[in-house]
Amino acid sequence: MKNLNLQPKLAIITLLIAASTITTASAQNRRPQITYKTERNISYRTTDQGDYARERCLLDIYYPENIKDFPTVVWFHGGGIEGGNKEIPAELQNSGMAVIGVGYRLLPKATVQEAIDDAAAAVAWAFREIEKYGGSTKKIFLAGHSAGGYLLDMVVLDKHYLDKYGIDADNIAGAFPYSAQVITHYNVRKQTGVGALQPRIDDTAPLYHVRKLDMPLLVLSGDRELELYGRYEEQAYFYRMMKLNGCEKVYLYEFDGHDHNNMPGPAHTVTKRFIQAIANGRPLPER
Repeated sequence: MKNLNLQPKLAIITLLIAASTITTASAQNRRPQITYKTERNISYRTTDQGDYARERCLLDIYYPENIKDFPTVVWFHGGGIEGGNKEIPAELQNSGMAVIGVGYRLLPKATVQEAIDDAAAAVAWAFREIEKYGGSTKKIFLAGHSAGGYLLDMVVLDKHYLDKYGIDADNIAGAFPYSAQVITHYNVRKQTGVGALQPRIDDTAPLYHVRKLDMPLLVLSGDRELELYGRYEEQAYFYRMMKLNGCEKVYLYEFDGHDHNNMPGPAHTVTKRFIQAIANGRPLPER
């Protein structure tokens, strides 16, 4: 048996690996840094709805300037449909995606149905306009906290709101309601003399419209002992009914130790992970 000297070959392999590592690192260093731009107070309505709509139906868009086909998250603020303003959460920035912060009409100057319609009009704007900014219409996601989560649930589940604008709700890439009311909204109940502790389900409740979805749906909640009233239990039931309706990509997250107001922090982290996985065709993250 011949005595083979492997040292020269090993040296060559080592040098090749080192050269490859240097080349890869150099290529990464040459990769341009993503830069972002913000445009503010863009009207998203195509028809005049009056002075109050002109004041409230505005959006801000934060987007990457030097990449293409990026994902976009349309973000709806909370506030019980009676307060709050458009916002672009800092935790969603610098993530390789656009964020659209939506303003919408509020009670008592508007009805809940008008607020939902505003949300639908803003989503339709994203589908019409995002390619002009370099984004992809196949990667439009909806997210929102509390009242914002309620609005996006209604837009996703009751298809007639987006049908009005020529958009199929099933073309939304994914939905992320944070601590959303899924029974009849408490402000709707209050208008008819029903208290916060008296549940009701009518056609203004996301639960009324449960249906099979192919898109990922993340039902995100604060700690059940710290949430508003029975908000976690509402969402747990919503999750179960969506699952029973054939939704294979519905997930329920409870963030221990976080109440209604501070649960968006950890929820943003989960949302970003899912959006990046979906947008890049990777398997959805493990819990």
